[in-house]
Amino acid sequence: MQDGSMIEVGTVGYEGVSAIPLLLGSTTSQNQSYCQVPGDAVVIRADLFSRLTQSDTKFRRVLDRYLQAYINLLGQLAACNRLHSVYERCARWILMTQDRVKSDTVHLTQEYLGMMLGSQRSGVTIAASTLRAAGFIQYARGTIMILDRSGLQDASCECYALAQQQFGVVRREDS
Repeated sequence: MQDGSMIEVGTVGYEGVSAIPLLLGSTTSQNQSYCQVPGDAVVIRADLFSRLTQSDTKFRRVLDRYLQAYINLLGQLAACNRLHSVYERCARWILMTQDRVKSDTVHLTQEYLGMMLGSQRSGVTIAASTLRAAGFIQYARGTIMILDRSGLQDASCECYALAQQQFGVVRREDS
């Protein structure tokens, strides 16, 4: 935004790519990608990525299914950011991040979480405190530990289950 504020518009992990504009034939993107948690990633030059998507039809089919799931997720997250509470979105976001890092421990600050949720830090503090009081998470100094995944799923809005369903289809069709 012109004032420097940001909000998450999509989450990408080991299952996907951040090169969505390239898949759609563009060479530029108005969005920025951030690595929010430590992990491994593969970086490939745009021209090589484009050539690979044109020459390998199986790879392109997988990317097309991923792109469809990602577009569906974008619409879902837009509705989620407007309609669901910070508490529900916080639970969803922690779950989605856990799914992508494959760990019960997620390293990120409440300030960053607030930026991703489009919420002030005070709102995130209340949401995280409520999740902690329920015994779903523990947090301290930029580290969130998931203690009760099923409780966190219950606290999350329906958008988490819908996202899981979308990306589950992509993974099943890959096998």
